[in-house]
Amino acid sequence: MSTHITGTRDEWLKARLDLLKAEKELTRRGDEIARQRQALPWVRLDKAYRFDTEEGSKSLADLFGGRSQLLVYHFMFGPDYKAGCTSCSAIADSFNGIAVHLANHDVGLWAVSRAPLAKLLDYRKRMGWTFPWASSAGDAFNFDFNVAFTEQEQRDGSVVYNYARASHAMDNDPERSIVAEFAARSGVDAMTYALDRPGLSAFAAEDGAVYHTYSSYARGLDSLWGMYQWLDRAPKGRNETGFWFRRHDEYGRN
Repeated sequence: MSTHITGTRDEWLKARLDLLKAEKELTRRGDEIARQRQALPWVRLDKAYRFDTEEGSKSLADLFGGRSQLLVYHFMFGPDYKAGCTSCSAIADSFNGIAVHLANHDVGLWAVSRAPLAKLLDYRKRMGWTFPWASSAGDAFNFDFNVAFTEQEQRDGSVVYNYARASHAMDNDPERSIVAEFAARSGVDAMTYALDRPGLSAFAAEDGAVYHTYSSYARGLDSLWGMYQWLDRAPKGRNETGFWFRRHDEYGRN
């Protein structure tokens, strides 16, 4: 027997119309925030970042592929990881279908990680992905965009992530069970795992210059989780009681 409130169709419709008003307001507010996001000042980048790719060494400007806009997903895959972050892997499952649409709308999409390129490509093959993935190994890119940190920063508590110092669970309690479990699934200890973080950065190319336009981290990435957008519309919502999801090829394993 259901423990949830039940009612008549008329009662449902009244409640649904009230919810519809709230949903429309949320949509309008989302549109306003998107406009505010796009109105941020652009910051010209003068540092020459280099990446290892399947086509050889590329600059940040090269990643645009002739387009005027570039989106980079900062995929958590540190140099010592044995496999990519499980959460980032769940987000990246949608990239194959999205990348082609973005590419035909003047927007390039790349994943960038600090692990060596060969390790990234082996993992991409395992996952059945085709989106472009670059390695920033040996480059300052991930550090400059606040998705990678040194062991010294970790030790002295000077990590700044999501525009705040030591405000993330990985900083306040990196050994807590959920972080340790995520770390174990990537084949490293919690402290090593926490040296890399997820994020999204946007860039624009104009008149021969590259500009940083936007970056988002932590819960700011929620809208990229395709599965959660569906679960939020399911009868029981996210209904999470722990670390339930897996890499898509791990379901059914013991």
